[in-house]
Amino acid sequence: MKITDISLQARDNNRVNVSVDGVYSFSLDITQVTDLSLKVGRELSDGELEKLQEESQFGKLYMRALEYCLRRPHSVKEVRDYLWRKTQPTLRKSQTGMNNPVAYSERVASRVLSKLQQKAYVDDDEFARWWVENRQLSKGVSRRKLTAELRSKGVHADIIAQMLEKTDRTDEQELRKVIAKKHRRYAGDRQKFVQYLVRQGFSYDDVVSALNDVEEVNS
Repeated sequence: MKITDISLQARDNNRVNVSVDGVYSFSLDITQVTDLSLKVGRELSDGELEKLQEESQFGKLYMRALEYCLRRPHSVKEVRDYLWRKTQPTLRKSQTGMNNPVAYSERVASRVLSKLQQKAYVDDDEFARWWVENRQLSKGVSRRKLTAELRSKGVHADIIAQMLEKTDRTDEQELRKVIAKKHRRYAGDRQKFVQYLVRQGFSYDDVVSALNDVEEVNS
């Protein structure tokens, strides 16, 4: 087998189509073409062709995953789950116009996750720091709820403890922030407001004390 054509894609000038024996075989990004030393006329064995097709998969999935990571920080678990979904067959139209099941291999997905971690695009420490700061800035949130959220994202307990230790925000501050935002909604129904605040992870005693203070100031 021989590479007979390497041409830029019409829709994406950062990728090229590679034809083998006159027939489209796979696509690569331009950096991959350079790294793999591909050129027209190169002879390929069956094993080399298979490897290049896997590199094509790797390049496509890596760029998709990178775009996902750049939207906002993600935990390792979130990215692993995202990549796992990409290994599940879906129906997509091929270049022939036929619907074919498309899925990336688990080996390619694993390679993509490793590279993202090596490049520091995925890091649970940075994710946990961002999550704590973002959640506390956007609205009041208890440490208990932050802990539960980060655990659901797959962050290790030690990392969670370290991030919460570094923040100077207290549950008392966060509780008063929530009360200020929600008190109108629960005006006239103190018990329901107490239940809501406790569900947010604040202790019952802290909730009652904070509400008493607010009511005393407003009386």
